[in-house]
Amino acid sequence: MMTLPPLRFPFSTRLLPACAAAFLVTWSANANAASPARADHSLKLEIGRALEKGLDWLASRQDAESGAWGDERYPALSALPICALLGAPSRAPDAPLDESLLRGLEFLLSRQREDGGIYGNGLATYNTALSLLALTLAAQPEYDLPILQARKFLIAQQADFDTRGTPDNPFDGGIGYGGTYTHSDLSNTHLALEALYYSRNLLSDSAAAPGKEGNPQLDWDAAIAFVQRCQHSAASNDQEWSSDDPENRGGFIYYPGDSKAGSQRLEDGRTVPRSYGSMSYAGLLSFIYARMDRGDPRVLAARDWLQKNYSVEENPGMGHEGLYYYYHTMAKALTILDVKELKLAGGDTVDWRSDLATQLFDLQDSDGFWVNETGRWWEKDPILVTAYALLTLEHIYHSL
Repeated sequence: MMTLPPLRFPFSTRLLPACAAAFLVTWSANANAASPARADHSLKLEIGRALEKGLDWLASRQDAESGAWGDERYPALSALPICALLGAPSRAPDAPLDESLLRGLEFLLSRQREDGGIYGNGLATYNTALSLLALTLAAQPEYDLPILQARKFLIAQQADFDTRGTPDNPFDGGIGYGGTYTHSDLSNTHLALEALYYSRNLLSDSAAAPGKEGNPQLDWDAAIAFVQRCQHSAASNDQEWSSDDPENRGGFIYYPGDSKAGSQRLEDGRTVPRSYGSMSYAGLLSFIYARMDRGDPRVLAARDWLQKNYSVEENPGMGHEGLYYYYHTMAKALTILDVKELKLAGGDTVDWRSDLATQLFDLQDSDGFWVNETGRWWEKDPILVTAYALLTLEHIYHSL
């Protein structure tokens, strides 16, 4: 079982214990071999310059009056920039919050509702999970109660359709957007698991503190049962569509039976949903947050699919759709696991950190921002995409 650290600095591997660093040592024969120090230093300097320019651009886009970024109906669009600004290499983990960050965090708190969720116009889970992560990362005692209330909200979103007379519903255990969008999906589930995992240490503090009595707990076993129902694996997925065909085995889809990458017809005549990159990293991250054993067949199968389909040019299976979300999930997973190199299907190894950072250098606008010309999942919004890109580079920077 893997234990991750409490969140103090954006997912920095320097905070990880040895057991986490060893979690996926089998990603390649050289997974823990250090890259040449001079090359790492050079890459770190280049990343630092890209981050400085991008963070300056992002800071300039904060609304002076409200403290928000982007559309104020969606607090997640402010939470992601806050996380990126908190992770700036120039900022010490214990540095006081500056006025800009305080105004941004106060904006998030202003959107917290009586049910504990932090949201405006729908997408309650997505907005609450990312806002909870930002508040946890800020590490201020006055945010403890709002964090606990947001945790309760997320836990309450976990699906249990058995109570409706449909036992063994494939969506049980997962978490969806909330509201009228009731069924679970892997994206919302992994974001909720992430926020709940990193905020969990608050529960170990004084149980007598206000708001800490009777805190509910997520059913982690049920959550993983849902996640594995999103993975192509005949041994662990009880859904008829699941397949061990070479192109899909070990990869993940959006929710049981549905892939945003479409479907394909197999030689046996079946039509199955296609695995794709961003959801495969989201699935792997879900396993990480559940502290599954590194040798678990589900983890190994995810590893194999991701190595076989490695790319920094596209979101495998989706082209440029959801590209920066893919970069973000990729960097989170591989830096948490302290993976230096990936061993590809042909036997070659690749320095994914250098590849991905160089790709982002090329994609950065001269003004400092990033944007995806393919607009699916809001990726034509430069604030959202720039926050994804900055977080991606910060993960890499802190791993060097």
